[in-house]
Amino acid sequence: MPGEVRPLLGNWFLLDYIENPGMAFGTTFGSSMWHKLALSIFRIFAIIGICYYWVQQAKRGVKREFLIAVGLILAGATGNLIDSMFYDFAFKYDPCIGYNHLAGSGIKTDCGFFGTIETRHTGFLLGNVVDMFKFQAHWPQWIPWIGGAEVFPAIWNLADFSISSGIILIFIRQKKYFPKESKVSNNDLDIKEENTEEI
Repeated sequence: MPGEVRPLLGNWFLLDYIENPGMAFGTTFGSSMWHKLALSIFRIFAIIGICYYWVQQAKRGVKREFLIAVGLILAGATGNLIDSMFYDFAFKYDPCIGYNHLAGSGIKTDCGFFGTIETRHTGFLLGNVVDMFKFQAHWPQWIPWIGGAEVFPAIWNLADFSISSGIILIFIRQKKYFPKESKVSNNDLDIKEENTEEI
């Protein structure tokens, strides 16, 4: 339920239910219906582009590990898109829950004790993305500037983890995935020609 927190691994890895109406870490592209729709359409084109790139790389015979990394990004992006596409058809919409509040949307709803609240747009491609995992760890107090702050305050889902894993894997292994072509100097070519003539 919203606001409910359950420990998964001690007190440092929690199940914390939230709904994200925007992009990564709860940031929003804007408050109008067209902003959310533009974000969803961008996701669709990004997924199509990643699919095309993945197929082209597979035809070239690149390392399977690289295809898996790109596949992780594709799977995560698709998962978040499916959430925003069908969320409002799968779950009952409650405009008075905080996740559905969106200042500037122009849609005003009477929420009783809380008064009139502006809520988000609903429908196909306009739904929330559900996030649920949270690390609860803090930096030691003795560290300057960040001492006592949360190490990673964002709440995330499996799709976010999949995207992050793929990006980190590509970043770490980029030299293996994108090897530079060795350049042969003119001196090396001259030596090779001389050796060929001698043979």
